[in-house]
Amino acid sequence: MSISMYAASVPVFTQMLGSLSRLLKKAEAHAEQHKIEPEALLHARLFPSMFALRRQVQIACDFARGVSARLAGVEVPKSPDTEQTFAELQALITKTQSFIAGLSQSQFAGSESREIVTRPGTPKERRFNGQDYLLSYGLPQFFFHVTTAYALLRHNGIDLGKGDYMGTY
Repeated sequence: MSISMYAASVPVFTQMLGSLSRLLKKAEAHAEQHKIEPEALLHARLFPSMFALRRQVQIACDFARGVSARLAGVEVPKSPDTEQTFAELQALITKTQSFIAGLSQSQFAGSESREIVTRPGTPKERRFNGQDYLLSYGLPQFFFHVTTAYALLRHNGIDLGKGDYMGTY
């Protein structure tokens, strides 16, 4: 029995975006309870050369939208990635979830063999078939940024565990 490209993507993104939203809610509550400036968490990073928490969330949302859109054969929604607060990041997650929820299973039909081109016309241009794009590039990128957001929050003292990361499934 095979799994559809829709089943391998949209429910996964939906689950983990829900988890990411709950992680941010816990972080915001922690900051309030411990009288920590929210910006301290939003700008947290594990090493100076890595992206801060807010950027990790933005990129995770970018990948969820971009991968889903490309597989569904629709235009990738643009986002300026200017979110600065927990509330703005929550709105971005909600917007991303809404976009993904609006895609139908039928739009993903045949996407496993659809050619996907990332960064077209640039030196970083990459070409994939849809299945390789999802499984070898899109999902790993998405999970990297969700996992890094979790690690940043955990490192900064937010009481999180594996169940918080996994979310509702």
